[in-house]
Amino acid sequence: MAILQMKRLTLAVIRSQKEALLKDLIRHGCVEVSEIDEIVKDSEISNLVKSENSDLMKVRQAHASLLHGIDLLNRYVPKKSPLLSAKPEVTPDEFLDETGLWGAVQFAQQIEEEDGRIKRIAAEESRQRSVIESLKPWSDLTMPLNSEGTEYAAVLLGTIPARIPLEEVASAVEKVTEEAQLYSVSEDKSQHYVMLICLRQKLSEVQEALRSSGFTASTVSGMEGSARECIGKAEVALRELAAEKQQLVKAIEAEDVRRDEMKLAADRMAARISIAEAEEKLFGTESVVMLEGWMPAEKETELSHVFEDYTCAYETRDPLPEEYPDVPVKLKNNRVTDGLNMVTNMYSLPAYGTVDPNPLMAPFFIIFFGLMFADIGYGVLMIVAALFALAKIKPQEGSLSFCRLLLWGGIATTIAGFLTGGLFSDAPKQIYDVYCASKGIEPTWQGLPRLFSPTEDSILVLVGSLILGWLHLNTGMVVSFVQKWKHGDKADAIWEEGSQWVLLIGAVIFALKKLNVVPAIPDAVALGALIIGVAMLLFGAGRNAKGFGKVTAAFGCIYNTATGWFGDILSYSRIMALMLAGGVVGQVFNTVAIMPAKNSGINVFTVIAFLVIFLLGHAMNFGLNLLGCYVHDLRLQCLEFFGKFYQDGGKPFKPLKLSGKFVRAKN
Repeated sequence: MAILQMKRLTLAVIRSQKEALLKDLIRHGCVEVSEIDEIVKDSEISNLVKSENSDLMKVRQAHASLLHGIDLLNRYVPKKSPLLSAKPEVTPDEFLDETGLWGAVQFAQQIEEEDGRIKRIAAEESRQRSVIESLKPWSDLTMPLNSEGTEYAAVLLGTIPARIPLEEVASAVEKVTEEAQLYSVSEDKSQHYVMLICLRQKLSEVQEALRSSGFTASTVSGMEGSARECIGKAEVALRELAAEKQQLVKAIEAEDVRRDEMKLAADRMAARISIAEAEEKLFGTESVVMLEGWMPAEKETELSHVFEDYTCAYETRDPLPEEYPDVPVKLKNNRVTDGLNMVTNMYSLPAYGTVDPNPLMAPFFIIFFGLMFADIGYGVLMIVAALFALAKIKPQEGSLSFCRLLLWGGIATTIAGFLTGGLFSDAPKQIYDVYCASKGIEPTWQGLPRLFSPTEDSILVLVGSLILGWLHLNTGMVVSFVQKWKHGDKADAIWEEGSQWVLLIGAVIFALKKLNVVPAIPDAVALGALIIGVAMLLFGAGRNAKGFGKVTAAFGCIYNTATGWFGDILSYSRIMALMLAGGVVGQVFNTVAIMPAKNSGINVFTVIAFLVIFLLGHAMNFGLNLLGCYVHDLRLQCLEFFGKFYQDGGKPFKPLKLSGKFVRAKN
């Protein structure tokens, strides 16, 4: 289990075989195509080559249309898929087959057009309903709404706030001219709907008087025909729009038979996008195309057989040290350590040429998680959920890592549950006690057998957690020591990790003597180890400093080492804290659930109450503990463990490969 060794691939192929070669590469899924423009600029043929063009924009738009078409079908014709079902599998050749691909794109675009028309119809329906609502107050008015009066008389429709009496408005109009009349058409809680008839030559003066009363000209003025006629026309339009919309919806629903075809086409188009993106990174002449990229060294033989089928020239080489920051990283793990990819990816991939942390982290992560959870019932639930998902969904990549991590965490939790005697906390013991009380029997059973109890042996659990933390941190220091030694930094390894180990040995011997565990060892041995360790720390910290800086560096190092180790070790007390918290919260829920039976005896109602409270309480406790244990375990790995040796910053390996949202390619 390690970081895969990568090789740089440089290849030139005749132009007519470019498409076929890229399809073969995506089938094998082990070459990451990279930019080569800098190499071309420095080469003697820079004037002869140019970057390759592709139909990337076109295929991206087509892919978006397919996805949108599928979403529209899901909206108009909802289809329930089986719970936790696996994606359909197709062969790589079926995945890359473009037969009918652009026909599916046109079909998706047709659905988009039909949906667009439905949206426009909905907007028009909303407008027609608004027209009807605005015309209802004028429905008793028989005259045409677009009537402006006669040559000498003007007609004006409008509204006046309901709080203003119409008599006051009429009086204000009469003050301007007696040859005017204000008619009330209708009213509601907020408005008076009125019609004004006056001499046209007095219209502007009357409008000025009305404006002071809050008069607002009506928006319905100008419509052809009376209000009832306009309402009738709007209702006819609504019926026609509804009929057209219904036809369009039925047309979309009838197209559901091509849903699976569109899903496959969407994933095929996604493959086309990957190929087009790779094409844009290539350079070529009129007859030859050049490609550069990275591939795992273990795939070199496999790819050499692929290249034999093409008229091409290629070479592979190991990356140079100065290229390491640009080399993509791929971790190779087994079934146990693969689950930790989820943790590593959340933090950051290791830099190329360093250490894969997963094999080192896996035993600690799984053990810590199990001890924090420590319950047989919760562990079995995780195991069942993980096995069910693995068998039913057949997950890949990140989902597979999650399921495997859940499985190993469930196994560790179950084992820790047997050690602590926890089965949904103390549920068996409380149920047994209530049963004995209902029968008038004195309870004698003390619960499930256990090696230790988090509540009764909390000091033991705390000490054990700190010892595990000490082992965890020292494992990280060992890795750091080995890495420095391999890279020729022997002095750093000795003066940094070596001095701390000498100091720790002295501290451990001193503590064991105080506890009378090793009384035969002289005090001078412990004291000597402590003095040597401090001296090594002082010298190592100040060996590169000058003048008074040696003193400040030395004492700063001692202070940071002492406080740092104390803080780091103390962080592992969270193992005990989470083990205790989960068990106590579970006990509380069990106590609350069993209370009705304790007070009223065992009957149908108390059993139902117990089941409801028990299931809800433990579901909550399970969810909180699952999240809490994962987060705190992650913290111990990323902050405490990785801080000792880990070099992050690796770029993920992103090969040209078949990857679908709706289907998966068979291996």
